[in-house]
Amino acid sequence: MTDKITFLGGVGTVTGSKYLVETRGQRILVDCGLFQGFKQLRNRNWKPLPIAPKDIDTVVLTHAHIDHSGYLPLLVRDGFKGNIHATTPTRDLCNILLPDSGYLQEREADMANQQGFSRHHPALPLYTQEDAEACLKSFRTHGFSDMVELGNGVSATFIEAGHILGAASVLLDTGSTKIAFSGDLGRYDNPIMHDPAGIRHADYVLVESTYGDTVHPETDPEDALEAIVNRTFQRGGTVVIPSFAVGRAQSLLFHISRLRASGRIPDMPVYLDSPMAINVSELFVRHAAAHKLSREEAQAACDVATYTRISQESRKLDTEMMPKIIISASGMATGGRILHHLKVYAPDARNTILFAGFQAGGTRGAAMLAGTRKIKIHGGYYEVNAEVQNLHMLSAHADSDELMRWLGNFEAAPKETFVVHGEATASDTFRHRISEELGWSCRVPEQGETLRLK
Repeated sequence: MTDKITFLGGVGTVTGSKYLVETRGQRILVDCGLFQGFKQLRNRNWKPLPIAPKDIDTVVLTHAHIDHSGYLPLLVRDGFKGNIHATTPTRDLCNILLPDSGYLQEREADMANQQGFSRHHPALPLYTQEDAEACLKSFRTHGFSDMVELGNGVSATFIEAGHILGAASVLLDTGSTKIAFSGDLGRYDNPIMHDPAGIRHADYVLVESTYGDTVHPETDPEDALEAIVNRTFQRGGTVVIPSFAVGRAQSLLFHISRLRASGRIPDMPVYLDSPMAINVSELFVRHAAAHKLSREEAQAACDVATYTRISQESRKLDTEMMPKIIISASGMATGGRILHHLKVYAPDARNTILFAGFQAGGTRGAAMLAGTRKIKIHGGYYEVNAEVQNLHMLSAHADSDELMRWLGNFEAAPKETFVVHGEATASDTFRHRISEELGWSCRVPEQGETLRLK
């Protein structure tokens, strides 16, 4: 039987990663993410998959970010009975991220019903916190380089990707075909995370292209952060940082702690205002072996911030107008506590809204960086008079040069390379670069496309 792969997400967009491999009577789903960003993408989350969840045998998860893991509660609720294979840190992160995702969706639905800003009556959550907690029972954990037997002679190997805690590339071996999934690749020479490890042989390669058309600036992130914090402080303003709870928040704390310890920024209060980011930071300290910092160094970085766990503490940050730094989720300003802070701080020109990485099309983050002067939050419109900046160099994603460096580990050209997980321009630009510089057969798949692997 010929192996087949179907691209159920993560093509033409950086969200919704799902790749279905059919081989030797097995149906294996690599990643199971939510679509985010534009409404037409988010609407896909509500549509049934072209395959019934009960007919999927196994899930292999590259890492814990919601655009790779966030559909798992739906998959299990709707009939999936198999195992979800992941690294141990990925499972531990999912223990935090998935229930939080369910809780936030329930909360957003409740708010929509109370305030009447949804077109749906009643507004419903995509899934609940209870759904998310139920799916966690299906996880099976493994270490890097472990070969995991999936049945019928098919195996998967997790290879360190350097993106966030536990992030892996996956080499799927069907017995006759080797398929390499890059997952999300981290950056080389990162001060916190290990370099992505290479793969030497594969018949087919799926490579991400989030920054396939971009080379990150060489600016030292601490130089950029120092300048932004200092000029905001001089205006008497506050730096509000929408941050991804996993990886980015901990990186920001690391750099802020170094700047403050060396006296390069004022000794102004720093708040980590996200229960999820707080829990992840504690996990970051516990999993010191999964990154470059010692347990003591990781703890020192996290200690720079005051943790605000409860909503009352969060609301107080919006009434005290002294200069400070607020790090709060979500990273693209799509939900969570950051929305309440934006309502207060975005209209004031003294403040700075500082993003820290890629902003998918259709998100508030992308709109603000494009120069919009008004943003819609909870059914109302709020002016954006604050300075808006982005620390691109803090991205946890490899840029175009680093993606090429990772592909350079292959000792022979694969039969076909599929460029995935990127906006249309980034993916096609990177496809062209691979074809021109490596001479490989390369294409950008389409959503829902099924291809036979010869």
